[in-house]
Amino acid sequence: MRTAYRVETVRAAEAELMAALPEGALMQRAAAGLAAACLSLLGRGHVYGARVVLLVGSGDNGGDALYAGVRLARRGAGVTAVLLGARAHEHGLAALLAAGGRVAEDPFEALAVADLVVDGITGIGGQGGLRPDAVPVARAARGSDAVVVAVDLPSGVDADTGRVAGEALRADATVTFGAYKPGLLIDPAREYAGALRLVDIGLGETLPSVPDFEALQHEDVARLLPVPGAESDKYRRGVVGVVAGSARYPGAAVLAVTGALRGGAGAVRYVGPAGDAVIARHPEALVVAGSPAKAGRVQAWVVGPGLGDERSGVAEVLASDVPVLVDADGLAGLDATAVRVRTAPTLLTPHAGEAAALLGVSRESVEAERLAAVRELAGRFGATVLLKGSTTLVADESGPVRVNPTGTSWLATAGSGDVLSGLAGSLLAAGLRSRDAGSAAAYLHGLAARRASAGGVSGGMSGTSAGAPIVAGDVAEALPDAWRDVVSG
Repeated sequence: MRTAYRVETVRAAEAELMAALPEGALMQRAAAGLAAACLSLLGRGHVYGARVVLLVGSGDNGGDALYAGVRLARRGAGVTAVLLGARAHEHGLAALLAAGGRVAEDPFEALAVADLVVDGITGIGGQGGLRPDAVPVARAARGSDAVVVAVDLPSGVDADTGRVAGEALRADATVTFGAYKPGLLIDPAREYAGALRLVDIGLGETLPSVPDFEALQHEDVARLLPVPGAESDKYRRGVVGVVAGSARYPGAAVLAVTGALRGGAGAVRYVGPAGDAVIARHPEALVVAGSPAKAGRVQAWVVGPGLGDERSGVAEVLASDVPVLVDADGLAGLDATAVRVRTAPTLLTPHAGEAAALLGVSRESVEAERLAAVRELAGRFGATVLLKGSTTLVADESGPVRVNPTGTSWLATAGSGDVLSGLAGSLLAAGLRSRDAGSAAAYLHGLAARRASAGGVSGGMSGTSAGAPIVAGDVAEALPDAWRDVVSG
């Protein structure tokens, strides 16, 4: 599991460790890891004569960059420092000059021919965007042909929230020290970080055992996924009820049922006006006429996809004593009190627009402050909230926020959220806690989208525009392969 910690937590852990080490030892550890990453990016056979530019702020971040520059200069690289702070780290600058580095007279001239730029302008304590004097230099760095490596965090992004308030320097890679910071995992800042590399500087013993944030990996999800036993039957595997679709949106019902069936449900009971469409696509589904009360016993409900104005079943489902997932039209006008008084778990799965409506704010504010939004929703409704988007977040009233690491930008397509709802509902019916069901479903859903977009190939495609366009049905059909990828390691 990848874990992340807030700045306050990291600072306290660093202070405790520094008290037990010789002065400057922690910075030297960070610089050694940073230099090793830079050597890797340059190619170890191409270090001698490589042109490296250090963008140096006045804090310890700049000191890390300077000491890494010392190591690169000793390997034969031509290292130039661009001083952007009120004062550079005194000992680090002296060491660089002694190793043959120099201070740029014209930063733009140095950047124009750079092979590698090390962004040490601001660190994890930076607030807001880049200062005005750093903006033209950052633009020149990004506009060059050089590889840009951020020190701990791209300058101009918020370490704790992932917010980008102003101009920031987009990196090709970020070398972070001791622990991941939330801003490296949460959009919009995540898009500025590039490839991530964590350098161990010895914080393991001083960091709290419970992180502030978590990102599940294959092995974590594999432990959560239900596996039928020899005594399993369709009822023991979990029966999920789906209240979805309408005369106007029958496809939403089909996609939600598909997600539930592909998510391992032993049976799916469908309630709604799209029964003919559901049966035509899935003859194994159990279609029920009338209200949810007539559906028979279920272990979890999914309500909301494609309901339109036909939301009479939402209140009835919320009054049940089994876990409930509420999505899409089921979220419209949702009463927080009706959710808070439930004795069984509730999982809400809004996108940014739906979250904004529930919070009474603009969509733009949710997009800019995704972390604050998901926490506020979880607290207000007393529920687990899965906030969909470029970074999917899962939060409840306590415990670390989970950040989903899988997905692709091609997943932004109509109906993909309906598939996710059915999948998560199936995991709820199998007995997973709402936090685990939402997290595992988001992980599988994103992985399936990657596979579908890449033509069935699993592996290292990131959540960018790589691959090809897909539709929601493609994601649903790729779920079994994604599941196999996870459980096979």
